[in-house]
Amino acid sequence: MSTPSAENGVETPEGGPGDPGHVATAGLSLSPFRGLRYVPDRVGALAAVMSPPYDVVDPNRRLDLETADPHNVVRLILPRPEPEDAGDRPHRPDRDTRYRHAARLLAAWQRDGVLAADPQPALYVYEQRVPATADSPEVLQRGLIGALAVSGREGGVVLPHEDVMPRPVADRVGLMRTTRANLEPLLLTYRGNGGASGVIERTVEHDPLLSTATSDGTHHRLWAVTDPAEIAEISRDLATCRALIADGHHRWEMYLRLQREHRHLPRSPWDRGMVLLVDTARYPLRVRAIHRVLYRLPVAEALDRLGDQWKVKEVPGPLPAALQALAEQKRHGGNGFVLTGGDGVYWLLGEPEESLLDATVPHGRPEEWRHLDATVLHATLLDHTWHVPDGPDDIGYLHTAVAAEQEAARTGGTAVLLHPVRESVVRRLAEQGVTMPRKSTSFGPKPATGLVLRNLALG
Repeated sequence: MSTPSAENGVETPEGGPGDPGHVATAGLSLSPFRGLRYVPDRVGALAAVMSPPYDVVDPNRRLDLETADPHNVVRLILPRPEPEDAGDRPHRPDRDTRYRHAARLLAAWQRDGVLAADPQPALYVYEQRVPATADSPEVLQRGLIGALAVSGREGGVVLPHEDVMPRPVADRVGLMRTTRANLEPLLLTYRGNGGASGVIERTVEHDPLLSTATSDGTHHRLWAVTDPAEIAEISRDLATCRALIADGHHRWEMYLRLQREHRHLPRSPWDRGMVLLVDTARYPLRVRAIHRVLYRLPVAEALDRLGDQWKVKEVPGPLPAALQALAEQKRHGGNGFVLTGGDGVYWLLGEPEESLLDATVPHGRPEEWRHLDATVLHATLLDHTWHVPDGPDDIGYLHTAVAAEQEAARTGGTAVLLHPVRESVVRRLAEQGVTMPRKSTSFGPKPATGLVLRNLALG
C-alpha cells in the first residue's frame, strides 16, 4: 500500500525556485526576517492582543479575545466578514470577504503604527514558561523563530506525521494568499548538536525585546538575534538536522501550495514560511492525546455494537481516575480507550481480538503503525464497528478530556478518550514516511500567536 500524501498527487516542476529540493537540500535552512510586531504604546497590553493558534480557539474564546482589544490578532487569524458585507449573507458569509477583511486590517494596523517592522532582519529566540499544575511540573521551552525553507516530504528534511484535511488547508491558503503574511508560527522539533541551543542560552542572558504573561499563567519572552556570527553558528547546526512537524500540518501544506503557485518568482518570499524550531534534545515537548466526540452515537449504542470482540469494564470516576485506569492498562501494552457519555460513568475498552485487527486494519504499513490507538480507533471502531462517517457533523476533536466529556454531555454522544503516544514513536514513523491518522497527537506548549508576524512584502 502506498503512503498517503498531503500533496494530493500534485507534481511539482523540477529545477525552479518552487522545486521543494531547490531551497532545502542539506538540512534545515532558517533565515532571519524583519519581524512585524505590536508597538506596546499603541495597544492596551501585549497579552491582550495575543491568541492561541487558530485551530484551538473555540467560539466563546474567540469572542473573548476580540473584546479584549480591538487589535487582537485573532481578528487576523480567524477573521469575520467585512462589516458592510455581514448583513448580506449572515448565515454563509463568503470566505473571500473574510480574507479581504483580514488583509485590510493588517494594512490598517501597519499604517496606523499599531504594528511596526523591526529595523533589521533577525532570528527570534522565544521562551515560554508554563506554570506547574496539580498533575504536571513547570515547563520551560525555548526555540528559534525564523523563515524556514519550504520542502515537501520527498525531500526528507521536514517530516509530517499526520494526514491533513482539504477544507482547513484551503481556508489557510486563502487567508495567507490574501494577506501575504505568515500570521503565526508552526511548531517544529529537531535534535541538534548544540550550536543553535548555545546561541539561545547566551541570548536569554540579555534583556528581552518583550515580556508578558497570558491569562493561563504562561510567561512569554522574545529576543532578536542579529549578530552575523551567531546566525552563522545556528545555520551550521541546523544544516545537519531535519525537523518533525509537531503542530501545524495544515499550515505547512499551505506553505507548499503557495510555494507552487509562486514558483515562477526568483528568490520568492513564498519559498519560506515562519516556524518555531525547538531542539527536543534540550527542551522535550509535552505530548498529549486528542480525544474524539461522536455526536450521533450514544454511549449505550456504542457499547452494544462492540459485541464480544473487545473486553469492556466499568471503571470508577471521576475523570482523572478513569484516565489513570487507562494509563495503567496501556502500561501492559495493547490498545485501550475510555468511553463516556459525560454522565460520570466511564467504560474501559481494550484487548481487541487479533483476528478483528487483522481483518480491519490496513496491511502494508509498519506493525507499529497498525497497532496505534488512533489507527485502531479509525479503522476498526469508527469504520468497521460503529460506521461513523469521518466528517465534522459526526466527529469532534477535543484537546482535553474535560472538554470532550462536556461535549458528549451536551450533545448526547460518546466521548472516546485516548492515551498520548510517545514522541519517539511519532518521529520513528515519520522518518519512514508513514503518517498517523489526523489529529493523533497534540504537542506543546504551542507558540502563542501575535508576538511576531512575517509580512512577505518586507522580503
